[in-house]
Amino acid sequence: MKVALAQINPTVGDIEGNLQRIIEILADYHGKTDLIIFPELCLVGYPPQDLLERAWFIKQAEQAVNRLMEASSRYPETGIICGVPLPTGRKSGKGLINAAVLIYQGRKVFTQAKSLLPTYDVFDEARYFDPASEGDVVRFKDQLLGISICEDAWNDPDLWPFSKEYEIDPLSKLADRGAALMVNIAASPYHLGKEEIRYRLIKNRARKHRIPFIFVNQVGGNDELIFDGGSMVFNEDGVPLKIAPYFQEQILEVDLEEPGNPALEKPRDRMESLYSALVLGIKDYLRKCGFQKAVLGLSGGIDSALACCLAVDALGKENVLGIAMPSPYSSLGSVEDSRELARNLGIDFKVIPIDAIFESYLKTLGDGFGGVEPGIAEENIQARIRGNILMAFANKYGYITLATGNKSELAIGYCTLYGDMCGGLSAISDLPKTVVYELAGFINRDQERIPRSIIEKAPSAELKPNQRDQDTLPPYPVLDKILQHYVEDGFSVAEIIALNFDPETVEWVARTVDRSEYKRKQAVPGLKISPKAFGGGRRMPVAKKIKY
Repeated sequence: MKVALAQINPTVGDIEGNLQRIIEILADYHGKTDLIIFPELCLVGYPPQDLLERAWFIKQAEQAVNRLMEASSRYPETGIICGVPLPTGRKSGKGLINAAVLIYQGRKVFTQAKSLLPTYDVFDEARYFDPASEGDVVRFKDQLLGISICEDAWNDPDLWPFSKEYEIDPLSKLADRGAALMVNIAASPYHLGKEEIRYRLIKNRARKHRIPFIFVNQVGGNDELIFDGGSMVFNEDGVPLKIAPYFQEQILEVDLEEPGNPALEKPRDRMESLYSALVLGIKDYLRKCGFQKAVLGLSGGIDSALACCLAVDALGKENVLGIAMPSPYSSLGSVEDSRELARNLGIDFKVIPIDAIFESYLKTLGDGFGGVEPGIAEENIQARIRGNILMAFANKYGYITLATGNKSELAIGYCTLYGDMCGGLSAISDLPKTVVYELAGFINRDQERIPRSIIEKAPSAELKPNQRDQDTLPPYPVLDKILQHYVEDGFSVAEIIALNFDPETVEWVARTVDRSEYKRKQAVPGLKISPKAFGGGRRMPVAKKIKY
């Protein structure tokens, strides 16, 4: 059997556009292949979230399925497997399933609902869908197919020996029913290291059941999530036949009779993967939100420099504006470093000093602030002035403002609401400071795009004289390790201290993270690249009292 894996980049809610893309691929590949396989919920885009609760939206999806069947009748040689939401017609439960439909010769010949509905991290599928009552196989041409959807393949105790397992294993049931070819359609989002985990998962499944395995994943950015593709086919020995490129659309044609190619099994460079993910995430966020250009503040620091590089590579240098906004405490080197960065990248660059505006603020607030020593309020005024300037340019010229803060800062609240936190997208908000430096080194691997002076200078907000981050924060290598254990791993303060960290430092970090929750509730959407990002996958109360 010849199969085409359609690793496409659907847009959430764009049912008409997604349908036309599917029909175009069917028209291009009919007769060349027996079966074209599309990703999970590709007709409506993933994740559609509360659009699934709108009756009119589900009706549009149903109408699109009917039109897809009409198109199928024009190409009777080729079948389609496509992910769609379908109503169950039952009054009980949610009344909706996350389905894979097999369409052939103008008919919907088989429907398989998703069995395992994830409700962890960014997933909330039990909010919208009913699980499959059972899974079954279907004969298509000379193959007995076992069709599953994303999470249905992830209940593998060999991969997750210490995690809580689901009560059922849909793939084992399909194997028991005689499936001769496994097909899993997915919308599996990226995080650092996810490609290797997913590869081992599908490989293990093929070997365990001694059944060839096809995995088709979505690609592209939708809000905070980035989908990396990496669709793949394994033979019954767990040897890959084909692997689609990561972070780009691809129609991957495979003859299931061809031999496996062990040479395909090679790990991807960690920073190359991260770089590609962020560039795709920025590009798709702007494109799907209707923007073409971005503006960001350039402080002369590593964070804004990295964000600027990523924006240029995602949008083109002609679509990025960098603005330096020096205050009385900004060093001359910071402005010149920003100018050199802009020159290296070829972007438009402006310098707008904020001294006069800052002085006007202080004069206006003079009576109210009289007799109180200057402090954090005056520092934050500078950040908020800069935020207002960036938003003014965004409003005037139709830019989107990119926030440039990193995960370390966001975690401990080392950022200013309505100042450096303002904007439409935060490009690096899930990158710890140590990873910011690592990625900057990757970007400079062939040429010095980010000036060395930016990378080598001590980090500083430059909001008061001689300010340095390390005057008030633990060293970033220490801070980032504690944050990983507390935020991503979910360790307690006592467990982290037991790993030989200083008790006072650990307690300070934990309290500061929790105290800063109110800021993150108002933060700009950020691109998720870790297993636990600040965003839709982390839900913490703001008003709380915790015993450490």
